[in-house]
Amino acid sequence: MGKVMIIGCGGVASVAIHKCCQNSEVFSELCIASRTVSKCDALKAKLEGTTRTKITTAQVDADNVEELTALIQKEKPQVVLNLALPYQDLTIMDACLAAGVDYVDTANYEPEDTAKFEYKWQWAYRERYEKAGLTALLGSGFDPGVTGVFSAYALKHYFDEINYIDILDCNAGDHGYPFATNFNPEINIREVSANGSYWEDGHWVETKPMEIKRVYNFPEVGPKDMYLLHHEELESLALNIPGIKRIRFFMTFGESYLTHLRCLENVGMTSIKPILFEGKEIVPLQFLKAVLPDPSTLGPRTKGKTNIGCIFIGKKDGKERKIYIYNVCDHEKCYAEVGSQAVAYTTGVPAMIGAMMLMNGTWKKAGVHNIEEFDPDPFMDALNRWGLPWKVIEDPELVD
Repeated sequence: MGKVMIIGCGGVASVAIHKCCQNSEVFSELCIASRTVSKCDALKAKLEGTTRTKITTAQVDADNVEELTALIQKEKPQVVLNLALPYQDLTIMDACLAAGVDYVDTANYEPEDTAKFEYKWQWAYRERYEKAGLTALLGSGFDPGVTGVFSAYALKHYFDEINYIDILDCNAGDHGYPFATNFNPEINIREVSANGSYWEDGHWVETKPMEIKRVYNFPEVGPKDMYLLHHEELESLALNIPGIKRIRFFMTFGESYLTHLRCLENVGMTSIKPILFEGKEIVPLQFLKAVLPDPSTLGPRTKGKTNIGCIFIGKKDGKERKIYIYNVCDHEKCYAEVGSQAVAYTTGVPAMIGAMMLMNGTWKKAGVHNIEEFDPDPFMDALNRWGLPWKVIEDPELVD
């Protein structure tokens, strides 16, 4: 039916590429582009013969707009799916504009020199994408992504207005290492060591890193410690979901992870400020990333489940209503299917679905849009079909 270009070839990209190849009715052609073309070639070799999707590969520097534009113009995809680093969102958005192609990503732009998770840089492209008649779909991962689709679905089917949202992200997987991160260590540690914040009564309330802790009994997983973090979807949901009084994001962390992280912070290893080492400038966090296990190698070692979802409190026909929509994903099943652990799987599957929504014209609206701005029903159906089935519980246990 059409061609997609995927930029990036890490753990999430690998899952999305596997899923595009399973869905060859929509993705008849696929170009995998990355700085390290050997990774793309290895994945192509692994998948060829298992799919009707025609796969090509290309080398590209995602920091270089001219190089990206030339490649997009040469390959002529209908959609570019950006699964590179968040630092590269703007160069890829520029290249899509120049080449006249729709854009999808899974995480918002952040500058390399400061851990700022904000949509303002990408929202600034709205008028240019509208004028070009192109769609940019932001945040088509799980969180952000599916959590936004869950919110739109809850509003459409269960509520007249939603007043409170708690997004809960639980990874109960065990990889056996004393310390490792389940996605890009640089992004993960920046996120966790930044100040937390939540949206309440029309403004941001800032907290110290890991200041607010709760214990929640997750379905199919059990009780886990979770901590309040800032997360980018709070910003767009606060604008796009009517009636919001408060929205928070919690993520689970084990004691071992936090102890290691505190030690690394205390000795300066999580810093993103360059230092001089033996006459050369290095960024401590980037050095730490180089010595930690690569998240894409955790798949065969990881056992257990993830549970990610949203608790909604709002009103329907004048009465208060409470529901919880969530997905449970099994690390070992993900590895058996696509050779990846569940954290990459839960992002890679929605990335494919978002690209499919644009590719087949289900979602088409010129401009820059967050995922909750579209009709959630076709996306929710696709989650059930493509490996992330969801459940709805009425009157769940709440987070105080």
